[in-house]
Amino acid sequence: MLIRLYDKDNDPSVMAQIKDVLEDGGIIIYPTDTMYAIGCHALKERAVEKICRIKDTDPRKNNLSIICYDLSEISRYARIGNATFKLMKKNLPGPFTFILEGTSKLPKIFRSRKEIGVRMPDNGIIMAIARELGAPIMTATIPYDEDEDPGYATDPELIYEKWGRTADITIDGGQGSLALSTVVDCTSPDFSIIRQGVGELEY
Repeated sequence: MLIRLYDKDNDPSVMAQIKDVLEDGGIIIYPTDTMYAIGCHALKERAVEKICRIKDTDPRKNNLSIICYDLSEISRYARIGNATFKLMKKNLPGPFTFILEGTSKLPKIFRSRKEIGVRMPDNGIIMAIARELGAPIMTATIPYDEDEDPGYATDPELIYEKWGRTADITIDGGQGSLALSTVVDCTSPDFSIIRQGVGELEY
């Protein structure tokens, strides 16, 4: 199913439909402030496992990431010291992934590793979905081969053509990009950028 959404003023019944799909363990594709992403309800472990298979990701070897709708929700699922909180407050929402130590409130699959990635994209669509859900969304960029037409990662209709049978809902939020988030390791007092993306970190 391909659904067109906007940054604000979307039909409440459509938002409720997306929430229901996520609560039932469904998979959605959606825009962010970087690449289009594929995600699910982060507390539904089987759905998370499905995305790991789609992405060929081993959760024992790779950190998984979640989207939260505000900093207070992040603090439920990750440990945030005062300095980290100030850094995140200054830079979020934005194109960043902060690596933090996860908490026991996340399913076992996240706890295969101590760290998780946390995102709050500057995108009204996915943030509204996360708020509607009232829970974190497990998130990963859609699989993309650099040798293929970039439209399959940026054009919602082409994304739907390729992934429409894999995801329960593909959200058309307009033209996407191939940009990546800046990844910031906050697991030690000395914050370090482990991947420079489009986000310019402000300290």
